[in-house]
Amino acid sequence: MTNIKVIIPAYNEADSIIHVINDIPQIVNEVIVVSNNSNDDTEINAKRAGATVLVENKRGYGFACLKGLEYIASTSFNDPTKRPDIIVFLDGDYSDYPEELTKLVAPILNNDIDFVIGARVKKLREKGSMTLPQIFGNWLATTLMSILFRAKFTDLGPFRAIKYNKLLDLKMEDQTYGWTVEMQLKALRQKLSYIEVPVNYRNRIGVSKVSGTVKGAIFAGVKILGWIFKYSFK
Repeated sequence: MTNIKVIIPAYNEADSIIHVINDIPQIVNEVIVVSNNSNDDTEINAKRAGATVLVENKRGYGFACLKGLEYIASTSFNDPTKRPDIIVFLDGDYSDYPEELTKLVAPILNNDIDFVIGARVKKLREKGSMTLPQIFGNWLATTLMSILFRAKFTDLGPFRAIKYNKLLDLKMEDQTYGWTVEMQLKALRQKLSYIEVPVNYRNRIGVSKVSGTVKGAIFAGVKILGWIFKYSFK
């Protein structure tokens, strides 16, 4: 039986996290919510919904993802049965449709694909669910990756699935907003097989901590472009 674990970075997502966890398909073995210095009821609500809850006080999307991976490595070190086959990353704001996780893992299970991105295509996006800076940033980043690396990505969507052993080989390190693009660039460099699967996308519950602020949008853009240009000169 395939062992699938989900990592959900969450900062003040008390109103949405239960919905996210409840909609995750039963094929998942463990849901890991990493509270990224939340000061609301995110941790309480996640525990009530049945998730494993970790706390990462260093603010940053990458910090939270790395915390989840550290936990998985530590719990599976002496017990190989707990070692996952697939890791799925999912946001805690309920903008993605967690029930579509089966669509993301299908290419890995059925076609031995290494890495799957949930692509937020326009026809499946709810109006207003992505801001203009997000849309432009995705277009710019994926266009540059196409030109510089001949990549076929169209999105930097956070809803993604990857074989655990391949993820370990990537040696992920970004601690903030560059996490998603770092994964895609390293997947290209290591010649992982990859595919995009169109997914639905809706307006999140609550206010975005990245695209909802000018500072967050600028910082995210700088980090993403920094990773792309760093790899273009390697």
